[in-house]
Amino acid sequence: MIQRLAIFPNKRLLDLATGTGDVAVGAVRHHPQLQVIGLDFSKSMLEAAAAKISSEGLSQRISLIQGDAMNLPFPDGSFGALTVAFGIRNMPHRRRVLEEMVRVLVPRGKVYLLELTAPQSQWFRRFYLPYLTHILPRLSRWFTKDPAAYLYLADSILHFPSPDDLAKEMEQIGLVEVQKFPLSFGITYLHEGSKPE
Repeated sequence: MIQRLAIFPNKRLLDLATGTGDVAVGAVRHHPQLQVIGLDFSKSMLEAAAAKISSEGLSQRISLIQGDAMNLPFPDGSFGALTVAFGIRNMPHRRRVLEEMVRVLVPRGKVYLLELTAPQSQWFRRFYLPYLTHILPRLSRWFTKDPAAYLYLADSILHFPSPDDLAKEMEQIGLVEVQKFPLSFGITYLHEGSKPE
């Protein structure tokens, strides 16, 4: 996703559900003149991101804000690009979030959505779905204090729209030139779309 970020005139990127700041840090490393705002609903995630950004010496290029993706605290046309990595699956009212993304983009600005999904290949699904729904939750008991999180992970992936359906949702809220790219044998997809002129 970071490698595919388009060069955009205002050099401003909004990273939603920034979490611990991995996308924000990667983006400023890959694009030397980029300024990034990372927004997340979770204060503890932002604290972890702030520590990472400070240790990397990137505090001048990355700002962090606690906020709600359904009501972004930015004027229309504030950003040249917007990224969400493994976050939109967890957001309620996905259409509202997508509409907010489009609102804060400049014309011709781009949205990049990286998300887990159920594999589209029937052959691969036969192996992956039992792993996701049965084996992974059991294995998680060995390395986490919260194995229920892996049950949620499986449920959220299985109930997330297919790549084709997500692309249609992006088009329905006004994005154009929507593309989708399968990654990791189709268990992850990158979706891109542009705001029209």
